[in-house]
Amino acid sequence: MHFLHDALLLARLQFAFTVSFHIIFPAFTIGLASYLAVLEGLWLWTGREVYIRVFRFWVTIFAVVFGMGVVSGIVMSYQFGTNWSVFSDKAGPVIGPLMGYEVLSAFFLEAGFLGVMLFGIRKVGRGLHFFATLMVALGTFLSAFWILAANSWMQTPAGYDIAPNGQYVPADWLAVIFNPSFPYRLVHMVLAAYLTTAFVVGAVGAWHLLKDRGNAAARVMFSMAMWMAAIVAPVQIFAGDMHGLNTLEHQPAKVAAMEGHYDSHDGAPLILFGLPDNAAAETKYAVEIPKLGSLILTHSWDGHIRGLKDFPREDWPNATVIFWSFRIMVGLGLLMALLGLASLLWRWRGRLYEAPWLHRAAVAMGPSGFLAVLAGWVTTEVGRQPWTIYGLLRTSDSVSPIGLPGVATSLVAFIVVYCIVFAAGIFYLFRLMGRPPGLESPGSAPVEAPLRAATSAPVADLLAEPGTTGEKTP
Repeated sequence: MHFLHDALLLARLQFAFTVSFHIIFPAFTIGLASYLAVLEGLWLWTGREVYIRVFRFWVTIFAVVFGMGVVSGIVMSYQFGTNWSVFSDKAGPVIGPLMGYEVLSAFFLEAGFLGVMLFGIRKVGRGLHFFATLMVALGTFLSAFWILAANSWMQTPAGYDIAPNGQYVPADWLAVIFNPSFPYRLVHMVLAAYLTTAFVVGAVGAWHLLKDRGNAAARVMFSMAMWMAAIVAPVQIFAGDMHGLNTLEHQPAKVAAMEGHYDSHDGAPLILFGLPDNAAAETKYAVEIPKLGSLILTHSWDGHIRGLKDFPREDWPNATVIFWSFRIMVGLGLLMALLGLASLLWRWRGRLYEAPWLHRAAVAMGPSGFLAVLAGWVTTEVGRQPWTIYGLLRTSDSVSPIGLPGVATSLVAFIVVYCIVFAAGIFYLFRLMGRPPGLESPGSAPVEAPLRAATSAPVADLLAEPGTTGEKTP
């Protein structure tokens, strides 16, 4: 049994390693595809050349990130068969079609229009090219929709029957797809993707503003990113609160571990910091604020919060891991909101592009979206343990009958290959982002005239100051 336990641990580590690499790319492409659509739409509406220049800057980066996401995602599908065949067999009638819908709708839509978006701006006309960009953006959203439907069903299964052979089969597809946690996870993840993209774009814009404060394209990048941070980060905090209430209803043991509560409380404190210890069934060195935990989780000062001791010990998740991953996610979200609010203050003062400390802070916050997404994923997936399908199928019963040497060898191979291939890809992305924005690539031809004259759209004035949106920099 110890041998099987080690193989199970390595299988979990292998999937965690590959999905951690993969998740950062969709989180970026979902937001970046929408950003590209907004840029092209603004260019067509306003006629300001700066928007299409920013579009060109990011569309190449999108293509590289999209390719890396596809490559890293294919690997995970094979792991379902090699390492998790029991799970694949039992949940295949539900998970298989959801994955298939993702490929048939989202991936084909993305792949079908990606070439037009990348290479067709002078070949198919402005309208059709903009339509292709919109379809790529829609495809990235549909991809998130179907993947999150599958993951949410594993968290809060609904709409299924159990067949005589032990398989979980769909009884009501609408209930399967729109399971109790799906709407909250979808909103939370899509907003996280938009914030991830905003802080990357803002960091790149800020980096180039530190070098050249008058760079028009960098100003547009930074301004649009800070608008997104100021508006979406507070919305994400609200969405996260709603998601937390839903999790408390359907996965109370996960919430107890996230909050570090082992004993049940009426008027539970908020444990800011501490060291949860499952073996001792207590959170050591806890720093608490009385009653605030119940207020946040139940919106009542005296709300009842169940502790882990209310659940069988064999059903406890790893409280230490998700206690801290949750705090990392929340802490980064608060920093995002703080930077967005600071940008509003400097924008109101008319000094958004003349605050080097703000630009340096934006550069430092560039990776924050990726880190928050990873921390949120760890909280969600580790918090689901010891279940693969919550309350139905344990992780220990989901693994393939595999030996330790095979899993260990493949894990080492993944680590070596990923570190080489993706290090090269990320290095190339940094080089692309380091190019001064707004400069034409060698041999590029002029862009066709836009639909509207530059004076026809006051919308653009919200995104860039007068005198900063043309080809010339002041």
